[in-house]
Amino acid sequence: MRAWRSDGDGHAALRLEEVPVPVPGPGEVLVRVTVCGVCRTDLHVTDGDLPVHRSPVVPGHEVVGVAVALGPGARGIAVGDRCGIAWLRETCGACRWCRHGDENLCRDSRYTGWDADGGYAEYAVVPAAYAYLLPDGPDDTALAPLLCAGIIGYRSLRRAHLPPGGRLGIYGFGASAHLTAQVAIAQGAEVHVLTRDADARALALELGAASAGGTVDPPPVPLDAAIVFAPAGEIVPHALAALDQQGTLALAGIHLSDIPSLDYQRHLFRERTLTSVTSNTRADGEEFLRVAARLGVRPTVTTYPFEHARDALADLAGDRVHGAAVLTVPVSESESG
Repeated sequence: MRAWRSDGDGHAALRLEEVPVPVPGPGEVLVRVTVCGVCRTDLHVTDGDLPVHRSPVVPGHEVVGVAVALGPGARGIAVGDRCGIAWLRETCGACRWCRHGDENLCRDSRYTGWDADGGYAEYAVVPAAYAYLLPDGPDDTALAPLLCAGIIGYRSLRRAHLPPGGRLGIYGFGASAHLTAQVAIAQGAEVHVLTRDADARALALELGAASAGGTVDPPPVPLDAAIVFAPAGEIVPHALAALDQQGTLALAGIHLSDIPSLDYQRHLFRERTLTSVTSNTRADGEEFLRVAARLGVRPTVTTYPFEHARDALADLAGDRVHGAAVLTVPVSESESG
């Protein structure tokens, strides 16, 4: 099969190679990949912002495909099922975090496209217990961004503790943010988007945001909660200053540049809260997929042929992707003929 592989030495160095089709081990399912979302975390992995866990590695963790083979003891997925592979790939199941429902904090957690090969390939394997059965209806390209951008955005929204009908600030407006905004607006929130990209501001208003301004512009009203999606630590003081008293700022990214010094009175006093978001639980994913279906959340998608994975990452790095980027993976010649 064909697969894109990286040693963490830059997205431009991503290379397309012929490798064996993986064999599903005990409890695993083999998935023929139809599409794979292009996430900013893929950029962090290929560019080395995140330390290399496996080299070379196949990036990609917003995978939609069809189950084509099961390893011994695999349960919950049948051959022929449409299923998804997400970022969280495996946890120990025994530590106090896993036992208490906080498996996202498991010290032994492993991740798709970082610890194990992901979906920039014609086939991928995943433990069946961590695969998602996907609903009928939406096409594959509409589902792929939900599997990381959507799930992480949903967890970030919950971590931000937005009160019912409250005012939410969203900093950065890429794949995750534009899905999170749809959820918040559908649930009755007043959403204010702050981003440097004019096209993204236009998309935010199109989706129903109350306002859209520049990244460091003060929003028109004090915010009850805010989420920083952009991997830029210099945004944090601006977002904290925009919070009303008792407001919460959630940092959604797995990687963030250094945060400048904070002024206690201006940024944190009056019971403001600053919190991070670390991965997600499977329960987060299952709940978000139900919520997204009920609320009619639909990503704005820019598709790229599988062979143009480098272009997709370059466009993401250059803020040239409108909404979410998704690779479309063709059926191999052996399957089609």
